[in-house]
Amino acid sequence: MAKHLLIFSLAGILTLTNLFLIPSQKAVRLFDGKSFKGWEGDTVTTWRIENGALVGGSLVTKVPHNDFLCTQRSFSNFILKLKFKLAGTEGFINSGVQFRSKRLTNPAYEMIGYQADLGDNYWASLYDESRRNKTLIGPDAALVKKILKPGAWNDFEVRAENRRIRILLNGQQTVDYTEPDESIPQSGLIGLQIHGGGKAEVAYKDIIIQELP
Repeated sequence: MAKHLLIFSLAGILTLTNLFLIPSQKAVRLFDGKSFKGWEGDTVTTWRIENGALVGGSLVTKVPHNDFLCTQRSFSNFILKLKFKLAGTEGFINSGVQFRSKRLTNPAYEMIGYQADLGDNYWASLYDESRRNKTLIGPDAALVKKILKPGAWNDFEVRAENRRIRILLNGQQTVDYTEPDESIPQSGLIGLQIHGGGKAEVAYKDIIIQELP
């Protein structure tokens, strides 16, 4: 019996050791800075590459409707880091980072899923695009005012770990949300949005993802 207990104890120790030794995958670039490799969307009229950044929208022509540039593969648990810059001259100035999402078929330019939202009254909040159509959780307005760099490059981070979602703006956590609805998919595409209805332009660069176990 003692021998068996020793074997079981050693097996347990080895199992725990293996668990702690499981490495997270290395962080990789989703955008190479020069091509749309790994992405799909309207790269003719809406999205372009300028100075090493993915740029969507226009400051002179009103964006007719929401449009998304999406990854060609899905992601579940991850840490996504990027830089963004949002500007506008007229109308609704808004953008966001979709994740655990999918494209709709009607209309085909829309997406459904979580969005780390960007724009006045929405900065670094968590929105549910084309599904519940509401902000699931928003940050403290005073914190956003303190850390946001209007019209300049800002650091943005989305941490999706099982049903827990956190968003960070310039290194400061803005929201911490745990999805209570077990029917909501926890895997899907990542997409970059330019919102319709305004003369607006958004740029994204240094897009890096680290997948988690």
